[in-house]
Amino acid sequence: MTVREINRFFLLACAPFIGLFLWLAAAGFTLDMPAVDFVPKLEPFAVSEQAKPVEQGLEQAKANAAATRSTVEKFYQLYEQSSKDMASMLAQATAQAARPAQIFDNRIAAVLGKPTRTVSSANIDMRLYQFSDPNYKGYALKVDLKSDKAMKMVLGKDKVGGSETTLAAANRYGAIAGINAGGFADGDDGKRYPLSTTVLGGKYVYGFEPSFENLAFVGLSTDRKLIGGKFSRQEDLDKLKPSFGATFVPILLKGGVKQQIPSQWLNSPRRAPRTVVGNFGNDQLIFLVADGYDERGGSGATLPEMQDKLSAMRVVDAYNLDGGGSSSLVFEGKTINHPSDGRLRPLPTHFLFFK
Repeated sequence: MTVREINRFFLLACAPFIGLFLWLAAAGFTLDMPAVDFVPKLEPFAVSEQAKPVEQGLEQAKANAAATRSTVEKFYQLYEQSSKDMASMLAQATAQAARPAQIFDNRIAAVLGKPTRTVSSANIDMRLYQFSDPNYKGYALKVDLKSDKAMKMVLGKDKVGGSETTLAAANRYGAIAGINAGGFADGDDGKRYPLSTTVLGGKYVYGFEPSFENLAFVGLSTDRKLIGGKFSRQEDLDKLKPSFGATFVPILLKGGVKQQIPSQWLNSPRRAPRTVVGNFGNDQLIFLVADGYDERGGSGATLPEMQDKLSAMRVVDAYNLDGGGSSSLVFEGKTINHPSDGRLRPLPTHFLFFK
């Protein structure tokens, strides 16, 4: 194809477009384009400047969190160490608190030996001992009264003039242990009556009788303390607030000091089965029962020997209870001592202990 032919081809191809352009120009047609607002270009540094406070805040929060964590860890370590220290102090305090009781028990064991039986409950702690002295054999019952229900005195068969053995009274009441109490007098009616002033349940069984012939009242106050002595007036005994108690003779210790024993009680009989009661400085009670095969003065313990035994244990106050064939010690349903009558004697008053 020649150049002339090529030019003619393109002229024919472009002719429609050239014609359309000429028509638009002749018609005065205009085309309005939409206005475009100018959008300024954002400089990169503007975003960076706004982000700096946020970044700084995040860094500060991170630092605060690290500091808080460190503080918490230190407090936890301090708490853990404090807990260990408190546990150690508690263990030491517990051990220290137990030391006086251990020292006290060791002092008793040095005189009586190790206990043969023990009973412990919310009401009472009891330790039973068996010991031998050169001249007699005996038993001891150490009692720590923890409640008002731990100990009581009862009348034989619960009536004035009634009598029964300590074992029978203990079994009837369901007591864990029992010991004979005060002296008695046999009436013409064949009944056995408590000797002189007797208090039961805070009331006088048959009135107050002033002390005579070295007789002494012995019992427990309403706050479970051993009380006793000679009283010429009822108001003097009432001041001690007796809960229960009985009467016999003589007083053995007062304030840890041995009391003079009346001559008639030193020699008639000189030796005999004995039952005595005393208290320690911590208000625990001690009952001693000495065995003897008769009441003719050839067996058992003398009252000075009982004083010596009590003094060796640092007993504060002590009183002699009825002895001879009346001496009775029962524990857990069995008779512990060996009654000189060959069997337990029916008595009008008994001290009973409850678990």
